[in-house]
Amino acid sequence: MTTITLRRQDRATTVHRFPAEWEPQSGVMLTWPHPHADWAGVLTQADATFAAIAAAIARREIVLITAYDENHKAHVRAVLGKSGVDMARVRLFVAPSDDVFVRDHGPLTVEAGGGLLLQDFAFNGWGRKYPFANDDGLTRALHAQGAFGTSPLESTDFVLEGGSVESDGAGTLLVTARCLLSPARNPKYTAAEIEAVLKARLGVQRVLWLHHGYLAGDDTDGHIDTLARFCDPHTIVYCACPWPDDEHYEELKAMEQELRSLRTASGAPYRLVALPWPSAKLDASGERMPATYANFLVTNGAVLVPVYDDRQDDEALRVIGACFPGREIVGIPSLVLIAQHGSLHCVTMQLPQGVLP
Repeated sequence: MTTITLRRQDRATTVHRFPAEWEPQSGVMLTWPHPHADWAGVLTQADATFAAIAAAIARREIVLITAYDENHKAHVRAVLGKSGVDMARVRLFVAPSDDVFVRDHGPLTVEAGGGLLLQDFAFNGWGRKYPFANDDGLTRALHAQGAFGTSPLESTDFVLEGGSVESDGAGTLLVTARCLLSPARNPKYTAAEIEAVLKARLGVQRVLWLHHGYLAGDDTDGHIDTLARFCDPHTIVYCACPWPDDEHYEELKAMEQELRSLRTASGAPYRLVALPWPSAKLDASGERMPATYANFLVTNGAVLVPVYDDRQDDEALRVIGACFPGREIVGIPSLVLIAQHGSLHCVTMQLPQGVLP
């Protein structure tokens, strides 16, 4: 048996639990699109989509928005006002950012020491594919401004993106090997060492690895939140491609077989629910965009689901709704998001109840 000794920066405060997304929330974070990044040419469409997301969140909880600078903050406030967003539930802060994907540069919140702890993992632009210095410092900048109240923050130079880990709230984490073992993230760590860090910092007891799964147009090396998601500790929804002539067919079929082999902590097979498969969505250059219904966001009383002006949209809303009984299912037009290689879950980060004052 190999004994793993955590490096000093990987030793965290004693962590008890990594809450599931469906548990009570105090708010959801957004990093708003701005003209200093790749969004400059689609800001009108991006503003509309982000306003729709903010409105859906603000009907149920706080939406914490980061603007690039004071001028951008005024612009965001104007967009929200025109969209009828409840400004009493909006909190606007200023910090420069490189991109909008707060799922990956925002904090992961865990239960620790009788309270809540914000885990600030390092972010390196999905393996140094894109600029990342501002995004990597954004959580610390917000914390210094008091955005998270008195919730403590713990930082590490271990690279981890929020979209790469999926918690069931009961001690199990679902991840993909393609992403977490990417040599551009933590090259000196073995799989066993990565698993040890995840257990120490997120308080999980089990890490389930998927070695298959693929989404064209995805820049994350296979984030789990684009492929398979927990709906409760016993249910996983996942992308399934029914068309043998589609480039995703073999990989997603292999992923499905992996999911069938997984077991819950009690030893039972998971209840697996296949998501509809949208038709190919191409960008202006003819490249396929990463359209996936798995990239939904669970909020207080609702599930926000990305839709793509596709004939499968309604079926996706129905399938996901059946997995979250009692919650309103809200479709969010997300074509502008996948044109930037992400989707709805990628641009949001939930904060559990107790984080925001």
